[in-house]
Amino acid sequence: MTSAGASPLAPEWLAVPADLNRLVPELWAHDVARRPGGGVASGELTVGGLGVGDIKSAYGSPVFVLSEPDFRARSRAFKTAFDAAFADICGGVDVYYAGKSFLCTAVATWVREEGLRLDTASGGELAVAERAGTPGELIGLHGNNKSDAEIRRALDYGVGRIIVDSLDELERVARIAAERGTDTPGAVDGTEAARAKVMLRLTPGIHAHTHEFIATAHEDQKFGLSMAPGTAGTGLSGSGFDGETGTASMAEEAVAAAAGHDSIELLGVHCHIGSQIFEPEGFEAAALRLIAFVAAMREAYGVELPEMDLGGGYGIAYVPGDAPRPPAEIATALAAVVRDACARHGITPPRISIEPGRAIVGSTTFTLYEVGTVKDVVVDVPVVDVPVVDAPGGATAGLTAVRRYISVDGGMSDNARPVLYDADYSVVLANRTSHAAAQLTRVVGKHCESGDIVVRDAYLPSDVRAGDLLAVPGTGAYCWALSSNYNYLARPGVLAVRDGAARWIVRGETEDDLLSRDMGV
Repeated sequence: MTSAGASPLAPEWLAVPADLNRLVPELWAHDVARRPGGGVASGELTVGGLGVGDIKSAYGSPVFVLSEPDFRARSRAFKTAFDAAFADICGGVDVYYAGKSFLCTAVATWVREEGLRLDTASGGELAVAERAGTPGELIGLHGNNKSDAEIRRALDYGVGRIIVDSLDELERVARIAAERGTDTPGAVDGTEAARAKVMLRLTPGIHAHTHEFIATAHEDQKFGLSMAPGTAGTGLSGSGFDGETGTASMAEEAVAAAAGHDSIELLGVHCHIGSQIFEPEGFEAAALRLIAFVAAMREAYGVELPEMDLGGGYGIAYVPGDAPRPPAEIATALAAVVRDACARHGITPPRISIEPGRAIVGSTTFTLYEVGTVKDVVVDVPVVDVPVVDAPGGATAGLTAVRRYISVDGGMSDNARPVLYDADYSVVLANRTSHAAAQLTRVVGKHCESGDIVVRDAYLPSDVRAGDLLAVPGTGAYCWALSSNYNYLARPGVLAVRDGAARWIVRGETEDDLLSRDMGV
Protein backbone atom coordinates (compact mmCIF):
# COMPACT_ATOMS: atom_id res chain seq x y z
CA MET A 1 0.00 0.00 0.00
CA THR A 2 1.44 3.37 -1.00
CA SER A 3 1.84 5.90 1.83
CA ALA A 4 0.64 9.48 1.48
CA GLY A 5 2.98 11.59 -0.63
CA ALA A 6 4.94 8.56 -1.79
CA SER A 7 6.67 8.55 -5.15
CA PRO A 8 5.45 5.93 -7.65
CA LEU A 9 9.15 5.12 -8.16
CA ALA A 10 9.68 4.13 -4.52
CA PRO A 11 9.85 0.46 -3.55
CA GLU A 12 6.89 -0.87 -1.58
CA TRP A 13 8.85 -1.19 1.65
CA LEU A 14 9.88 2.50 1.69
CA ALA A 15 7.38 4.77 3.43
CA VAL A 16 7.52 8.56 3.51
CA PRO A 17 8.85 9.39 6.99
CA ALA A 18 6.53 11.41 9.20
CA ASP A 19 9.61 13.37 10.27
CA LEU A 20 12.61 13.50 7.93
CA ASN A 21 14.82 14.67 10.79
CA ARG A 22 14.10 11.76 13.12
CA LEU A 23 16.84 9.18 13.66
CA VAL A 24 15.57 5.60 13.69
CA PRO A 25 17.38 4.23 16.78
CA GLU A 26 17.92 0.73 15.39
CA LEU A 27 20.09 2.12 12.59
CA TRP A 28 22.59 4.06 14.69
CA ALA A 29 25.10 3.76 17.50
CA HIS A 30 23.52 4.52 20.86
CA ASP A 31 25.42 7.81 21.26
CA VAL A 32 24.40 9.32 17.93
CA ALA A 33 21.88 12.16 18.24
CA ARG A 34 20.86 15.52 16.83
CA ARG A 35 22.06 18.70 18.50
CA PRO A 36 19.18 20.48 20.21
CA GLY A 37 18.59 24.22 20.41
CA GLY A 38 18.08 27.04 18.00
CA GLY A 39 21.65 27.99 17.18
CA VAL A 40 23.56 27.76 13.92
CA ALA A 41 24.29 24.07 14.50
CA SER A 42 20.74 23.19 15.55
CA GLY A 43 19.84 19.72 14.37
CA GLU A 44 23.42 18.79 13.52
CA LEU A 45 24.22 15.10 13.87
CA THR A 46 26.53 14.31 16.77
CA VAL A 47 28.32 11.17 17.96
CA GLY A 48 29.43 11.13 21.57
CA GLY A 49 28.64 14.86 21.60
CA LEU A 50 31.01 15.62 18.69
CA GLY A 51 29.33 17.32 15.75
CA VAL A 52 29.73 16.24 12.15
CA GLY A 53 30.68 19.79 11.19
CA ASP A 54 33.74 19.62 13.42
CA ILE A 55 34.53 16.15 12.07
CA LYS A 56 34.34 17.41 8.51
CA SER A 57 36.49 20.47 9.27
CA ALA A 58 39.20 18.48 11.04
CA TYR A 59 39.24 15.23 9.05
CA GLY A 60 37.56 15.86 5.72
CA SER A 61 35.16 13.54 3.92
CA PRO A 62 34.25 10.90 3.12
CA VAL A 63 35.10 9.36 6.46
CA PHE A 64 33.91 6.39 8.50
CA VAL A 65 32.85 7.52 12.00
CA LEU A 66 32.81 4.73 14.59
CA SER A 67 31.52 4.94 18.16
CA GLU A 68 34.02 3.10 20.37
CA PRO A 69 31.62 2.89 23.37
CA ASP A 70 28.94 1.39 21.13
CA PHE A 71 31.37 -1.21 19.74
CA ARG A 72 32.37 -2.21 23.25
CA ALA A 73 28.76 -2.34 24.44
CA ARG A 74 27.70 -4.59 21.58
CA SER A 75 30.68 -6.87 22.22
CA ARG A 76 29.76 -7.17 25.87
CA ALA A 77 26.12 -7.78 25.02
CA PHE A 78 26.99 -10.88 22.98
CA LYS A 79 29.41 -12.22 25.56
CA THR A 80 27.09 -11.61 28.51
CA ALA A 81 23.97 -12.95 26.82
CA PHE A 82 25.53 -16.15 25.48
CA ASP A 83 27.45 -16.88 28.68
CA ALA A 84 24.23 -16.59 30.66
CA ALA A 85 22.16 -18.71 28.27
CA PHE A 86 24.74 -21.52 28.05
CA ALA A 87 26.05 -21.42 31.62
CA ASP A 88 24.25 -24.62 32.63
CA ILE A 89 24.98 -26.34 29.32
CA CYS A 90 28.71 -25.93 28.71
CA GLY A 91 29.82 -23.26 31.18
CA GLY A 92 29.49 -20.35 28.76
CA VAL A 93 30.37 -19.52 25.18
CA ASP A 94 33.54 -18.47 23.35
CA VAL A 95 32.63 -15.43 21.27
CA TYR A 96 34.95 -14.91 18.29
CA TYR A 97 34.66 -11.50 16.68
CA ALA A 98 34.65 -12.01 12.89
CA GLY A 99 37.54 -9.79 11.87
CA LYS A 100 36.63 -9.94 8.17
CA SER A 101 33.79 -7.50 8.85
CA PHE A 102 36.24 -4.79 9.98
CA LEU A 103 39.63 -5.20 11.57
CA CYS A 104 42.47 -2.98 12.70
CA THR A 105 44.78 -3.13 15.70
CA ALA A 106 42.50 -0.91 17.80
CA VAL A 107 39.50 -3.16 17.16
CA ALA A 108 41.55 -6.28 17.92
CA THR A 109 42.54 -4.66 21.22
CA TRP A 110 38.96 -3.74 22.14
CA VAL A 111 37.83 -7.28 21.34
CA ARG A 112 40.38 -8.76 23.73
CA GLU A 113 39.61 -6.21 26.44
CA GLU A 114 35.90 -7.04 26.28
CA GLY A 115 36.54 -10.76 26.75
CA LEU A 116 36.09 -11.86 23.14
CA ARG A 117 38.33 -13.92 20.90
CA LEU A 118 39.25 -13.11 17.31
CA ASP A 119 38.42 -14.90 14.08
CA THR A 120 40.78 -14.21 11.17
CA ALA A 121 40.42 -15.24 7.53
CA SER A 122 43.87 -14.66 6.02
CA GLY A 123 47.53 -14.20 6.81
CA GLY A 124 46.99 -10.43 6.65
CA GLU A 125 44.25 -10.50 9.26
CA LEU A 126 46.44 -12.76 11.38
CA ALA A 127 49.21 -10.16 11.06
CA VAL A 128 46.87 -7.50 12.44
CA ALA A 129 46.03 -9.76 15.37
CA GLU A 130 49.73 -10.34 16.05
CA ARG A 131 50.51 -6.61 15.90
CA ALA A 132 47.71 -5.98 18.39
CA GLY A 133 49.25 -8.54 20.74
CA THR A 134 46.30 -10.92 20.63
CA PRO A 135 47.43 -14.21 22.21
CA GLY A 136 47.56 -17.04 19.69
CA GLU A 137 45.26 -19.28 21.70
CA LEU A 138 42.49 -16.67 21.35
CA ILE A 139 42.64 -16.66 17.54
CA GLY A 140 40.95 -18.79 14.89
CA LEU A 141 42.09 -18.97 11.27
CA HIS A 142 39.47 -19.39 8.55
CA GLY A 143 39.73 -19.53 4.77
CA ASN A 144 38.82 -21.94 1.98
CA ASN A 145 42.25 -21.73 0.31
CA LYS A 146 44.87 -21.20 2.99
CA SER A 147 48.42 -21.17 1.66
CA ASP A 148 51.13 -23.30 3.20
CA ALA A 149 52.73 -20.08 4.44
CA GLU A 150 49.52 -19.06 6.22
CA ILE A 151 49.21 -22.50 7.82
CA ARG A 152 52.84 -22.37 9.02
CA ARG A 153 52.35 -18.87 10.37
CA ALA A 154 49.27 -19.98 12.30
CA LEU A 155 51.08 -22.98 13.76
CA ASP A 156 54.12 -20.91 14.67
CA TYR A 157 51.93 -18.34 16.43
CA GLY A 158 50.04 -21.07 18.28
CA VAL A 159 46.55 -20.20 17.07
CA GLY A 160 43.82 -21.85 19.06
CA ARG A 161 42.05 -23.29 16.03
CA ILE A 162 42.50 -23.74 12.31
CA ILE A 163 39.10 -24.15 10.69
CA VAL A 164 39.72 -26.67 7.92
CA ASP A 165 37.60 -26.26 4.81
CA SER A 166 38.48 -29.29 2.65
CA LEU A 167 40.07 -32.72 2.72
CA ASP A 168 43.02 -31.39 0.75
CA GLU A 169 43.62 -28.68 3.32
CA LEU A 170 43.36 -31.19 6.17
CA GLU A 171 46.16 -33.25 4.64
CA ARG A 172 48.32 -30.16 4.17
CA VAL A 173 47.79 -29.04 7.77
CA ALA A 174 48.67 -32.53 9.00
CA ARG A 175 51.80 -32.64 6.84
CA ILE A 176 53.04 -29.18 7.81
CA ALA A 177 52.38 -29.84 11.49
CA ALA A 178 54.24 -33.17 11.30
CA GLU A 179 57.23 -31.56 9.58
CA ARG A 180 57.75 -29.00 12.35
CA GLY A 181 60.78 -29.95 14.42
CA THR A 182 61.67 -29.57 18.06
CA ASP A 183 63.13 -26.10 17.44
CA THR A 184 59.77 -24.65 16.35
CA PRO A 185 57.83 -22.21 18.54
CA GLY A 186 55.34 -24.98 19.41
CA ALA A 187 57.99 -27.24 20.94
CA VAL A 188 58.63 -27.34 24.68
CA ASP A 189 61.83 -28.66 26.34
CA GLY A 190 62.98 -30.52 23.24
CA THR A 191 59.69 -32.33 22.75
CA GLU A 192 57.83 -32.47 19.48
CA ALA A 193 55.92 -29.37 18.44
CA ALA A 194 52.31 -29.11 19.57
CA ARG A 195 49.74 -30.72 17.33
CA ALA A 196 47.66 -28.56 15.02
CA LYS A 197 44.33 -27.74 16.65
CA VAL A 198 41.67 -28.22 14.00
CA MET A 199 37.96 -27.69 13.57
CA LEU A 200 36.14 -29.02 10.52
CA ARG A 201 33.86 -26.62 8.67
CA LEU A 202 30.75 -28.52 7.65
CA THR A 203 27.97 -27.55 5.26
CA PRO A 204 24.73 -28.67 6.90
CA GLY A 205 22.62 -27.97 3.82
CA ILE A 206 20.68 -25.12 5.41
CA HIS A 207 19.80 -22.43 2.86
CA ALA A 208 19.45 -19.22 4.84
CA HIS A 209 16.91 -16.62 3.74
CA THR A 210 19.45 -14.11 2.52
CA HIS A 211 21.15 -13.01 -0.69
CA GLU A 212 22.45 -15.93 -2.75
CA PHE A 213 26.03 -14.66 -2.58
CA ILE A 214 26.09 -14.54 1.22
CA ALA A 215 24.29 -17.81 1.94
CA THR A 216 27.09 -20.22 2.70
CA ALA A 217 25.73 -23.55 3.97
CA HIS A 218 23.89 -24.97 0.98
CA GLU A 219 25.69 -27.57 -1.09
CA ASP A 220 26.52 -25.75 -4.33
CA GLN A 221 29.17 -23.30 -3.12
CA LYS A 222 32.82 -23.21 -2.24
CA PHE A 223 32.81 -23.51 1.55
CA GLY A 224 33.04 -26.50 3.80
CA LEU A 225 32.69 -30.27 3.90
CA SER A 226 29.34 -31.70 2.86
CA MET A 227 27.26 -33.61 5.38
CA ALA A 228 25.17 -35.21 2.63
CA PRO A 229 25.40 -39.03 2.44
CA GLY A 230 27.40 -40.37 -0.47
CA THR A 231 29.69 -37.34 -0.81
CA ALA A 232 32.80 -39.07 0.58
CA GLY A 233 35.39 -39.24 -2.18
CA THR A 234 37.62 -42.14 -1.14
CA GLY A 235 35.59 -44.16 1.32
CA LEU A 236 36.71 -44.89 4.86
CA SER A 237 38.58 -48.13 4.33
CA GLY A 238 41.87 -48.36 6.14
CA SER A 239 41.01 -45.51 8.46
CA GLY A 240 39.81 -47.61 11.34
CA PHE A 241 36.26 -46.45 10.58
CA ASP A 242 33.52 -48.76 9.36
CA GLY A 243 31.44 -46.49 7.17
CA GLU A 244 29.96 -48.17 4.14
CA THR A 245 31.29 -47.06 0.77
CA GLY A 246 28.76 -44.85 -1.00
CA THR A 247 26.86 -43.87 2.15
CA ALA A 248 29.46 -41.86 4.03
CA SER A 249 29.57 -38.09 3.86
CA MET A 250 32.58 -35.93 3.11
CA ALA A 251 32.28 -34.64 6.69
CA GLU A 252 32.55 -38.17 8.07
CA GLU A 253 35.52 -38.86 5.82
CA ALA A 254 37.22 -35.75 7.23
CA VAL A 255 36.67 -36.95 10.81
CA ALA A 256 38.22 -40.28 9.87
CA ALA A 257 41.20 -38.60 8.22
CA ALA A 258 41.78 -36.19 11.10
CA ALA A 259 41.60 -38.98 13.67
CA GLY A 260 44.23 -40.89 11.73
CA HIS A 261 46.85 -38.13 11.96
CA ASP A 262 49.06 -37.91 15.05
CA SER A 263 49.84 -34.30 14.16
CA ILE A 264 46.17 -33.22 14.35
CA GLU A 265 44.16 -32.47 17.48
CA LEU A 266 40.54 -32.55 16.30
CA LEU A 267 38.63 -30.04 18.43
CA GLY A 268 35.24 -30.29 16.83
CA VAL A 269 32.98 -29.04 14.06
CA HIS A 270 31.97 -25.65 12.70
CA CYS A 271 29.29 -24.25 10.43
CA HIS A 272 28.24 -20.87 9.09
CA ILE A 273 24.94 -20.69 7.25
CA GLY A 274 25.20 -17.17 5.81
CA SER A 275 25.02 -13.49 6.60
CA GLN A 276 22.42 -10.83 7.39
CA ILE A 277 19.92 -13.40 8.67
CA PHE A 278 16.91 -12.43 10.80
CA GLU A 279 14.96 -15.70 10.98
CA PRO A 280 15.91 -18.05 13.85
CA GLU A 281 14.99 -21.30 12.15
CA GLY A 282 18.16 -21.58 10.08
CA PHE A 283 20.48 -21.29 13.08
CA GLU A 284 18.44 -23.78 15.07
CA ALA A 285 18.28 -26.32 12.23
CA ALA A 286 22.05 -26.09 11.71
CA ALA A 287 22.67 -26.67 15.44
CA LEU A 288 20.43 -29.75 15.38
CA ARG A 289 22.29 -31.25 12.42
CA LEU A 290 25.70 -30.64 13.96
CA ILE A 291 24.69 -32.14 17.29
CA ALA A 292 23.31 -35.21 15.53
CA PHE A 293 26.60 -35.50 13.65
CA VAL A 294 28.64 -35.21 16.86
CA ALA A 295 26.48 -37.91 18.45
CA ALA A 296 26.85 -40.17 15.41
CA MET A 297 30.64 -39.85 15.41
CA ARG A 298 30.78 -40.82 19.08
CA GLU A 299 28.35 -43.70 18.77
CA ALA A 300 29.75 -45.20 15.59
CA TYR A 301 33.46 -44.64 16.09
CA GLY A 302 34.06 -43.54 19.66
CA VAL A 303 35.36 -40.14 18.51
CA GLU A 304 34.68 -37.31 20.92
CA LEU A 305 34.25 -33.86 19.39
CA PRO A 306 34.38 -31.51 22.39
CA GLU A 307 33.72 -28.20 20.61
CA MET A 308 31.07 -26.88 18.23
CA ASP A 309 31.05 -23.48 16.51
CA LEU A 310 27.68 -22.25 15.28
CA GLY A 311 29.14 -19.39 13.26
CA GLY A 312 27.62 -15.95 12.89
CA GLY A 313 25.50 -14.17 10.32
CA TYR A 314 23.12 -12.33 12.65
CA GLY A 315 21.45 -9.48 10.78
CA ILE A 316 21.39 -5.78 11.60
CA ALA A 317 19.01 -2.97 10.65
CA TYR A 318 20.00 -1.15 7.48
CA VAL A 319 16.61 0.42 6.73
CA PRO A 320 13.51 1.14 8.81
CA GLY A 321 11.53 -2.04 9.25
CA ASP A 322 14.54 -4.33 9.56
CA ALA A 323 14.11 -6.26 12.80
CA PRO A 324 17.37 -7.75 14.11
CA ARG A 325 17.16 -10.10 17.04
CA PRO A 326 18.81 -8.98 20.29
CA PRO A 327 21.74 -11.14 21.43
CA ALA A 328 19.83 -12.40 24.47
CA GLU A 329 16.97 -13.61 22.29
CA ILE A 330 19.34 -15.38 19.89
CA ALA A 331 21.25 -16.95 22.75
CA THR A 332 18.16 -18.18 24.59
CA ALA A 333 16.68 -19.79 21.48
CA LEU A 334 19.93 -21.53 20.51
CA ALA A 335 20.59 -22.68 24.07
CA ALA A 336 17.18 -24.37 24.23
CA VAL A 337 17.88 -26.23 20.99
CA VAL A 338 21.38 -27.33 22.07
CA ARG A 339 20.20 -28.37 25.53
CA ASP A 340 17.33 -30.50 24.24
CA ALA A 341 19.25 -32.03 21.34
CA CYS A 342 22.21 -33.07 23.51
CA ALA A 343 19.87 -34.63 26.05
CA ARG A 344 17.98 -36.48 23.32
CA HIS A 345 21.19 -37.88 21.84
CA GLY A 346 22.66 -38.63 25.25
CA ILE A 347 25.89 -36.69 24.72
CA THR A 348 27.82 -34.28 26.87
CA PRO A 349 27.18 -30.82 25.40
CA PRO A 350 30.21 -29.56 23.49
CA ARG A 351 31.78 -26.21 24.27
CA ILE A 352 29.89 -23.75 22.07
CA SER A 353 31.40 -20.83 20.17
CA ILE A 354 29.90 -18.22 17.85
CA GLU A 355 31.34 -15.67 15.39
CA PRO A 356 29.41 -12.38 15.26
CA GLY A 357 31.01 -9.64 13.18
CA ARG A 358 28.44 -7.46 11.44
CA ALA A 359 26.13 -7.68 14.47
CA ILE A 360 28.84 -6.06 16.60
CA VAL A 361 30.46 -3.49 14.32
CA GLY A 362 27.82 -2.78 11.67
CA SER A 363 25.67 -0.24 13.48
CA THR A 364 28.55 1.36 15.37
CA THR A 365 29.58 3.32 12.29
CA PHE A 366 28.21 5.80 9.78
CA THR A 367 29.87 7.23 6.69
CA LEU A 368 29.95 11.01 6.39
CA TYR A 369 29.79 12.43 2.86
CA GLU A 370 29.64 15.90 1.35
CA VAL A 371 27.02 16.65 -1.30
CA GLY A 372 28.31 17.69 -4.69
CA THR A 373 25.82 17.83 -7.56
CA VAL A 374 22.03 17.58 -7.33
CA LYS A 375 20.13 16.48 -10.43
CA ASP A 376 16.46 15.77 -11.07
CA VAL A 377 15.69 13.10 -13.65
CA VAL A 378 12.25 12.53 -15.18
CA VAL A 379 11.45 8.82 -15.24
CA ASP A 380 8.65 7.01 -17.06
CA VAL A 381 6.40 5.07 -14.72
CA PRO A 382 5.10 1.83 -16.24
CA VAL A 383 1.32 1.70 -16.07
CA VAL A 384 -0.59 -1.38 -17.22
CA ASP A 385 -4.10 -1.34 -18.69
CA VAL A 386 -4.95 2.26 -17.90
CA PRO A 387 -6.67 3.43 -21.10
CA VAL A 388 -6.59 7.04 -22.17
CA VAL A 389 -10.16 8.28 -22.59
CA ASP A 390 -11.10 8.55 -26.29
CA ALA A 391 -7.57 7.60 -27.36
CA PRO A 392 -7.53 5.81 -30.71
CA GLY A 393 -6.33 2.25 -30.71
CA GLY A 394 -6.70 1.84 -26.92
CA ALA A 395 -3.51 3.74 -26.04
CA THR A 396 -2.40 3.58 -22.41
CA ALA A 397 -1.78 6.53 -20.15
CA GLY A 398 1.81 7.60 -19.71
CA LEU A 399 2.93 8.75 -16.27
CA THR A 400 6.20 10.31 -15.27
CA ALA A 401 7.85 11.00 -11.94
CA VAL A 402 10.98 12.73 -10.73
CA ARG A 403 13.86 10.93 -9.13
CA ARG A 404 16.50 13.14 -7.56
CA TYR A 405 20.13 12.08 -7.89
CA ILE A 406 22.48 13.44 -5.24
CA SER A 407 26.16 12.82 -5.89
CA VAL A 408 28.58 12.59 -2.96
CA ASP A 409 32.36 12.57 -2.67
CA GLY A 410 32.67 8.80 -2.21
CA GLY A 411 30.81 5.85 -3.65
CA MET A 412 31.39 2.23 -4.54
CA SER A 413 35.05 2.53 -3.56
CA ASP A 414 34.05 2.93 0.10
CA ASN A 415 30.83 0.87 -0.01
CA ALA A 416 30.70 -1.93 -2.56
CA ARG A 417 27.76 -3.73 -0.94
CA PRO A 418 24.98 -2.11 -3.00
CA VAL A 419 26.59 -3.11 -6.29
CA LEU A 420 27.64 -6.56 -4.99
CA TYR A 421 24.50 -7.59 -3.11
CA ASP A 422 21.80 -5.04 -4.02
CA ALA A 423 22.15 -3.96 -0.41
CA ASP A 424 19.82 -1.22 0.82
CA TYR A 425 20.97 1.61 3.09
CA SER A 426 19.42 4.63 4.75
CA VAL A 427 20.62 8.22 4.74
CA VAL A 428 19.92 11.47 6.61
CA LEU A 429 20.79 15.11 6.18
CA ALA A 430 23.50 15.44 8.82
CA ASN A 431 24.64 19.07 9.14
CA ARG A 432 21.19 20.56 9.84
CA THR A 433 17.52 19.80 10.10
CA SER A 434 15.03 20.71 7.42
CA HIS A 435 11.28 21.13 7.17
CA ALA A 436 11.21 21.00 3.38
CA ALA A 437 9.03 18.46 1.59
CA ALA A 438 10.20 14.88 1.17
CA GLN A 439 11.83 14.06 -2.15
CA LEU A 440 12.56 10.53 -3.37
CA THR A 441 16.32 10.49 -3.76
CA ARG A 442 19.07 8.21 -4.99
CA VAL A 443 22.47 8.90 -3.42
CA VAL A 444 25.24 8.05 -5.85
CA GLY A 445 29.02 8.17 -5.91
CA LYS A 446 31.52 9.89 -8.16
CA HIS A 447 32.83 6.85 -10.03
CA CYS A 448 32.53 6.17 -13.74
CA GLU A 449 29.90 3.47 -13.27
CA SER A 450 26.13 3.73 -13.56
CA GLY A 451 25.90 1.12 -10.80
CA ASP A 452 27.83 3.38 -8.40
CA ILE A 453 24.94 3.71 -5.96
CA VAL A 454 25.34 4.37 -2.25
CA VAL A 455 21.66 4.52 -1.26
CA ARG A 456 19.25 3.27 -3.90
CA ASP A 457 16.02 4.72 -2.49
CA ALA A 458 15.47 7.19 0.34
CA TYR A 459 13.41 10.26 1.14
CA LEU A 460 15.48 13.35 1.86
CA PRO A 461 14.42 16.99 2.26
CA SER A 462 13.91 18.69 -1.08
CA ASP A 463 16.25 21.55 -0.10
CA VAL A 464 19.41 19.42 0.14
CA ARG A 465 22.12 21.31 -1.74
CA ALA A 466 25.81 21.23 -2.58
CA GLY A 467 27.95 21.49 0.53
CA ASP A 468 25.46 19.75 2.81
CA LEU A 469 26.60 16.68 4.71
CA LEU A 470 24.87 13.31 4.49
CA ALA A 471 25.31 10.42 6.91
CA VAL A 472 24.74 6.79 5.90
CA PRO A 473 24.36 4.51 8.96
CA GLY A 474 25.23 0.83 9.26
CA THR A 475 28.54 1.03 7.39
CA GLY A 476 30.78 -0.53 10.02
CA ALA A 477 30.81 -3.99 8.46
CA TYR A 478 32.14 -4.91 5.02
CA CYS A 479 32.46 -1.32 3.79
CA TRP A 480 35.99 -0.27 4.73
CA ALA A 481 36.93 -3.97 4.51
CA LEU A 482 35.81 -4.11 0.86
CA SER A 483 37.02 -0.62 -0.07
CA SER A 484 39.10 -0.04 -3.20
CA ASN A 485 40.99 2.62 -5.13
CA TYR A 486 38.77 2.52 -8.19
CA ASN A 487 39.30 5.66 -10.32
CA TYR A 488 42.30 6.28 -8.04
CA LEU A 489 40.17 7.53 -5.17
CA ALA A 490 41.95 7.37 -1.84
CA ARG A 491 40.25 5.07 0.65
CA PRO A 492 38.64 6.92 3.56
CA GLY A 493 39.99 6.62 7.06
CA VAL A 494 38.16 5.37 10.13
CA LEU A 495 37.66 7.69 13.09
CA ALA A 496 36.91 6.33 16.54
CA VAL A 497 34.94 8.70 18.74
CA ARG A 498 34.83 8.46 22.50
CA ASP A 499 33.79 11.05 25.09
CA GLY A 500 33.55 13.78 22.48
CA ALA A 501 37.06 13.23 21.09
CA ALA A 502 37.98 11.63 17.78
CA ARG A 503 41.14 9.88 16.67
CA TRP A 504 42.21 7.96 13.61
CA ILE A 505 42.29 4.19 14.08
CA VAL A 506 42.89 3.83 10.34
CA ARG A 507 44.10 7.00 8.67
CA GLY A 508 42.76 8.00 5.31
CA GLU A 509 44.94 7.45 2.28
CA THR A 510 46.69 10.26 0.43
CA GLU A 511 47.69 10.63 -3.20
CA ASP A 512 51.23 9.78 -2.13
CA ASP A 513 49.88 6.48 -0.79
CA LEU A 514 48.14 5.83 -4.10
CA LEU A 515 51.34 6.44 -6.05
CA SER A 516 53.75 4.76 -3.63
CA ARG A 517 53.62 1.38 -5.42
CA ASP A 518 53.76 2.81 -8.93
CA MET A 519 57.31 1.94 -10.02
CA GLY A 520 57.38 4.32 -12.98
CA VAL A 521 58.98 3.53 -16.33
